[in-house]
Amino acid sequence: MTALNLHHLAWSPLGHGHCHHQFQLRDASLRVGAGEFVGLIGPNGSGKTSLLRCAYRFSKPAAGEVLLDHQNVWKQSSRWCAQRIAVVLQEFPDAFGLRVDEVVAMGRTPHKGLFDGDTRHDRQLIEQALESVGLLGFEDHAFATLSGGEKQRVILARALAQQPQLLILDEPTNHLDPRYQLELLGLVKRLNIGTLASIHDLNLAAAFCDRLYVINHGQIVASGTPHEVLTAELLREVFGVEALIDTHPLSGYPRITWITQP
Repeated sequence: MTALNLHHLAWSPLGHGHCHHQFQLRDASLRVGAGEFVGLIGPNGSGKTSLLRCAYRFSKPAAGEVLLDHQNVWKQSSRWCAQRIAVVLQEFPDAFGLRVDEVVAMGRTPHKGLFDGDTRHDRQLIEQALESVGLLGFEDHAFATLSGGEKQRVILARALAQQPQLLILDEPTNHLDPRYQLELLGLVKRLNIGTLASIHDLNLAAAFCDRLYVINHGQIVASGTPHEVLTAELLREVFGVEALIDTHPLSGYPRITWITQP
């Protein structure tokens, strides 16, 4: 069963002295089990994106290991990683006039030879992926004409067409209205694929994640279930904000109400 293990990662933006300690990682370790939805939370500039980039083979760690099923991803080819890890980022790719189905079809690239065309199986996977994100019928639309939320769902469909063993999401709900935030995270949860996601909205993280890791100043400072991690003390210490934590009356997960100062 697929599992991601990050062991004692260290990374810093070399040559960017003006960054001080921002974005660097120090002795960061975490684990994502098979089928587990793990959230990464922390303030802006705490190192969330830097950690994810090390995990999906974009930024090479200065120390430590990134293991997928006991294989060090930094000792494998980029193709090997692309066949197993799918990534959904905050930024949208330049689609250069591509249609929606062509963007989703890019998810099949790691599994094909250089000159291979789309097979019937590929087309079925593309259709299934679009259906999963509620965009069946959008195949012929130009990607560039879509709303931010629609683009984000197309990028998730591309990741699903990739048939990954591990899904990495960097702030996947940033461009979505509340309905599609809930739908997208609910879809990811139902996929039963090992998932590591940085999530800005702590109430969404509480509602959908099996476990959470808290990162602050490049270090993992807490981990556990949402109930274990999301305490008023931790939110005060890490985010510098007072909060009331209670239990959602319908679903039973922690609910955070931020306390604003008059």
